[in-house]
Amino acid sequence: MSFPKYPEYKDSGVEWLGEVPAHWQVKRMRFVATLNPSKSEVRHWPDTAEVSFIPMEAVGEDGSLDLTQTRPLGEVVGGYTYLSEGDVTFAKITPCFENGKGAIMQGLCEGVGFGTTELTVARPDTSQVTGGYLYRVISSRPFRELGESHMYGAGGQKRVPDDFLRNFELAWPPVPEQTSIAAFLDHETARIDSLVEEQQRLIELLKEKRQAVISHVVTKGLAPDVPLKDSGVEWLGEVPEHWEVMRVKHAAKLESGHTPNKEKAEYWDGGIPWVSLNDSKELARSDYIDETKFSISCLGVSNSSARLLPPRTVVFTRDATIGVSAITTKEMAVSQHLIAWVCREDAVISEYLLLVFYAMKEELDRYTFGATIKTIGMPDVRSLSMPLPPLPEQKEVVDYVLAERDRLDGLIAEAQKASRLLVERRSALISAAVTGKIDVRGWQTDQQADQSEMLMAAEARATYG
Repeated sequence: MSFPKYPEYKDSGVEWLGEVPAHWQVKRMRFVATLNPSKSEVRHWPDTAEVSFIPMEAVGEDGSLDLTQTRPLGEVVGGYTYLSEGDVTFAKITPCFENGKGAIMQGLCEGVGFGTTELTVARPDTSQVTGGYLYRVISSRPFRELGESHMYGAGGQKRVPDDFLRNFELAWPPVPEQTSIAAFLDHETARIDSLVEEQQRLIELLKEKRQAVISHVVTKGLAPDVPLKDSGVEWLGEVPEHWEVMRVKHAAKLESGHTPNKEKAEYWDGGIPWVSLNDSKELARSDYIDETKFSISCLGVSNSSARLLPPRTVVFTRDATIGVSAITTKEMAVSQHLIAWVCREDAVISEYLLLVFYAMKEELDRYTFGATIKTIGMPDVRSLSMPLPPLPEQKEVVDYVLAERDRLDGLIAEAQKASRLLVERRSALISAAVTGKIDVRGWQTDQQADQSEMLMAAEARATYG
């Protein structure tokens, strides 16, 4: 959709804002809204009165609000942020602020709520601004970017100061026009959100398809009519008759790792890649691992139980997230939090074993279900079973699965790109509307005209075929 500009503009006098519609009035936020209203409004209420309780997780990044929690007033009046029906709030702490957490307070128990102290409250002066329009302002890209630039504090404790909100300058349209703009944005963002949701569903379906392809081909092969036999292994089910089923440890030598003494500087930074849980993201990102976050020295190897393992070893995490795997591209050592499988050349291809571990995801989750700290014990590791086709067939399976996975990954990347573009479009539309860069006052009339034309066309088709 494209929208016209306003017929006449003026200089706003605000550097970042530039020109604004000529009839809009430039004001600071403190002149159109009350900031962090006083709790004195409810001090006379009985302590037993139930009010809404709003922790940070109850405030969505899309304006949603979870109001399932309530508390007696006496429990929250002293240490939480006060808000009431119609107030507009946003999270002031990083990264919640940057992520867009904020909402209009609607449906509060008895019209009153108390929330986390990391919420900033703006109560609209309804003679000058509507709650719907104010919410769109505080969720707009300019407000968020400027607020981020004013944050104070360090690391995860950075916050947007109240003075930023008080002094935030914007050109405000007349209230009836605000209502029209807010209605337009509600309609358009809902439409975009629906499209984003469709893309997210598609992405999930493609990911499920990718996992299904891996699981099916690794356990059933490529021939659709091959005779099958019971594997005797629950997670495998039936496998081709001519395949073997064996413990993984019989097809690949099982190696465990170790951590050299960290107090011995000479054991570290020696150029020998050392795979640890610090490399989990890299392991999950690729089939192969080239570099590691830490390295150890020859002294570190010789003075510990760590071993130098050959290239094309399959490494496998046994703690935290279980079974994250990759193939080494050079000689490496591993920590005790990983298992290393050195494949027997006459038995299994490294890439096929890697795909077996990918297919085994649900089976590995079963070993760690309910554990506070996820881990898989060595007896369970030694008991892991796998299907084992002949080497030429392993190569065919690997080639097919990797090609099919690349195809599906390409479709996933396209859907993710489409989703990002829609989100960017949503953000740009809000920003353009609340800064007066587009004139949407006639959008309802245009929409009604489009609907009338569609109805007339449908009637014509029904009448004349």
